[in-house]
Amino acid sequence: MNFSFSNRAPKILMGVMALGAVATVVGIMGDHTDHHQRTWASLLVNGFFFLGITLGALFFYSLQNATETAWSVLVKRVFEGIMGFLPIGAIVMVIVLAAGTFHLHHIYHWMDHSLYHEFMIGEGDSAKYVDEMTEGAVANPNFDSIMAGKKAFLNQGFFWARTLVYLAVFWFFATWFRKQSLAMDQMTGNSLVTRHLLTYRRSALFLVFFAVFSSTLAWDWLMSIDAHWFSTLYGWYVFSGMWVSAMITAVIMVLYLKRKGYLPQVNNSHIHDMGKWVFAVSFLWSYLYFSQFMLIWYSNIPEEVTYFQSRINEHPALLWGTFFINFAIPMVLLMSRDAKRNPRFLIGVGSVIFIGHWLDVNMMVMPGALGHHFHGIGLLEVGMFVTFLGLFIYTVLSTLTKAPLTPVNHPYLEESVHHQI
Repeated sequence: MNFSFSNRAPKILMGVMALGAVATVVGIMGDHTDHHQRTWASLLVNGFFFLGITLGALFFYSLQNATETAWSVLVKRVFEGIMGFLPIGAIVMVIVLAAGTFHLHHIYHWMDHSLYHEFMIGEGDSAKYVDEMTEGAVANPNFDSIMAGKKAFLNQGFFWARTLVYLAVFWFFATWFRKQSLAMDQMTGNSLVTRHLLTYRRSALFLVFFAVFSSTLAWDWLMSIDAHWFSTLYGWYVFSGMWVSAMITAVIMVLYLKRKGYLPQVNNSHIHDMGKWVFAVSFLWSYLYFSQFMLIWYSNIPEEVTYFQSRINEHPALLWGTFFINFAIPMVLLMSRDAKRNPRFLIGVGSVIFIGHWLDVNMMVMPGALGHHFHGIGLLEVGMFVTFLGLFIYTVLSTLTKAPLTPVNHPYLEESVHHQI
């Protein structure tokens, strides 16, 4: 059975996007930061957040293939639908990063080439920066010894090479998995088994790439905003946020489809398993969040505590509120078996946690990008979130219309249909 839009759904989503766009425009008109830094930072937050959901879905999809898990076969097309937003998210990230490269904003302080040279000849835009004292050279007031020490990694050429490799690998595997999944619908016998085993091996290969890229992209796109600071747990922390956001999106999407009469073979056991993943990964995120904070607070090393000082002193509600929403709410409300099987409850709690992880990305980006100019979440941030949310849902549902919601010839389909816990 293929999913099809109801008559109202596209109109509602277009209305949501229009409302968000109006709020965004009004917010941009009130953005008086240098180079509209707040607008660019909000675009980065939403581009990364929704791209992160697609990457979390791609990771979980590959994990299920590589472990040959049967129960998730009935919902694998939902993950494929979520992965359909990947090109849009990638384009947004490229736009934001390219704008930084061309100095349309200064979110990434390290992109200023004057930081890396100790001396300069001349002044203003015509200044020439050099590394040795020569005739006519004077001390460069912008020189940053810490950034100079990171130049081997944080330089434009290497940064863009990494970024393009990330996006190319993600796009290739997402496209390839989707193509194989649809092709297997037309196969039987040995050809089906052969294709299944090929997907299994490619999924294992992708997980190797993702294990590295999920951390390094977090360093490049988010951690380098606070370029003087670093954390060895940061990559895992960002990854866990992407993963749990993807699981929340998937379970809400499955429940929506069932409410519309689709996915009739998905039973309470499937929903329970998806709810367990939301519960479990929420605890993984909480563990990494607290571990990163506690270790930095306990060691009290100046170059490490600077990240949390600005957030604790100036944005305590965002810092602690994010942790409370994403830890306490799933711990208290998703602990019981019945809670993980109650559709209305799951949608309500999942939606709150979903917003909580969007706030988490704001907490990672905004204080570093705006400094003292960040005064909390406002109309601009909310409007852009609503616009992206409407576009994201429309893209996912549009992708779901292009193939049957059930992979009809998957080798483990029968086992998934009879899944019971």
